[in-house]
Amino acid sequence: MLELKDITISLKQEDRLLVDRFSFTLGRGDKAVLIGEEGNGKSTLLKAIYDRDMIADYCVCAGRVTARGKLAYLPQTMDRALFDTTLAAYFDGTAYYDHTDLPARFGLSAERLFSDQTLGTLSGGEKVKVQLCRLLMDEPDILLLDEPTNDLDIETLEWLEAFIRQTSLPVLFISHDETLIENTANVIIHMEQLIRKTTCRITVSRMSYRAYLAQRRRQFDHQDQVARKQRDKYDKQLRRWQQIHDRVEHEQQSLTRQDPHSGRLLKKKMHAVLATRKNLERQKEDFLDFSEEEEAIITRFDSTVTLPAGKVVLDFALGALTLGDHVLARDIRLFVAGGTAVGITGQNGAGKSTLLRLLWETLRTRPDVAAAYMPQEYDEVLDGRQTPLEHLAANYTKDEITLARTRMGSMRFTHREMTGRIDQLSGGQRAKLLFLDMVLQKANVLLLDEPTRNFSPLSAPVVRRALTSFGGAIISVSHDRKYLAEVCDVVYELRPDGLWPVEL
Repeated sequence: MLELKDITISLKQEDRLLVDRFSFTLGRGDKAVLIGEEGNGKSTLLKAIYDRDMIADYCVCAGRVTARGKLAYLPQTMDRALFDTTLAAYFDGTAYYDHTDLPARFGLSAERLFSDQTLGTLSGGEKVKVQLCRLLMDEPDILLLDEPTNDLDIETLEWLEAFIRQTSLPVLFISHDETLIENTANVIIHMEQLIRKTTCRITVSRMSYRAYLAQRRRQFDHQDQVARKQRDKYDKQLRRWQQIHDRVEHEQQSLTRQDPHSGRLLKKKMHAVLATRKNLERQKEDFLDFSEEEEAIITRFDSTVTLPAGKVVLDFALGALTLGDHVLARDIRLFVAGGTAVGITGQNGAGKSTLLRLLWETLRTRPDVAAAYMPQEYDEVLDGRQTPLEHLAANYTKDEITLARTRMGSMRFTHREMTGRIDQLSGGQRAKLLFLDMVLQKANVLLLDEPTRNFSPLSAPVVRRALTSFGGAIISVSHDRKYLAEVCDVVYELRPDGLWPVEL
């Protein structure tokens, strides 16, 4: 069991509360998911639960965490200090022989686990797999998982879903994969930043994700309905009161000195009318507030960005896709026409990101298209020492920067986030920055490597809708099942013998 008591977390630089006196108990069989917009403190809370020293540099944390049993923590990204570590050294000292079946569940052979391959050479999904495998070999009692689905192939995603659903271990996890959340979570912990991120709210609901969203909508709709009725009733009463007040006032002004008795009666009547107004004002104090919820991001592509359906965006052929001396796939052919959204999936390590990078090199200098690239590792295109505004200012005019500020506001950037260093932003905020960059570029060909991996379950539908209505061409690598189904016109699986169309 894991018990949190009055956990309070605030950012040092911004003096902003992320968590305010939060108490929660995670028990046997609980599969609790932390959801919320990017930058709301989900990863920070998970780190504070595991080891508050991990956030000491940028946060002040108070409250008590009590864990009965061994905690296991999967970070959102692998520590770069481990990149030169071999797989053999990473698994040295684990109880491998007590869990010989475990590596196979992740598609990892014994030979691979005890090899000299370094962790830094693994694909993003493979990094997640080996970390998860090692955690489970340590036989933890409570699992804390920060984005365990990042970069996992669909086969492993489905295994992870089954594992989370069937394990008796309490699991507290963060995920942006709506399908996984729908299929596994029985407790929803929703972290929100309201009123321009000046107030934090955490809602705990012991139900499925779909049930939570439906209940939340019903509660908010009912609250708004009651609040609206109260105000409508008040407005009617106020209008009626104003009519009475104006009539009495008119009668008072029309009286002559020859009728003092009627004047005294009207004066008393006016006192009663004014008392009624005070009662009405007191009623306002008891009005139910309108519902308040954190809005998802707002973004869209310029409707003028289009490519004719007959336009040949890409006619690509490659005999062998290689990584160093290793051949990943052969006989690759890919044809993309204007207005088409192509999805590429496949097992981890198949070479999907390597292929997309090659396609980017092919398209980036083409004069007849305007291509933009969103890599899996954002550091490839973002300088962490810059601010988001500096990054955008390098490419755009003063008027466009003014527009960028407005757009960043609609994507829920605070002024401090706009003017602070990029390397201080969460993965989700950096994803937003790259997305905004593509919008401002008015690119008509998008190359996207796991575009939804860092968007919250509330913002990911907005991103999908924006890409679905995009008038250009999209070539994307993704394991997001909702993204592949809703955005992509055709999906290919990258196999050792090339790209093959698949039905989702």
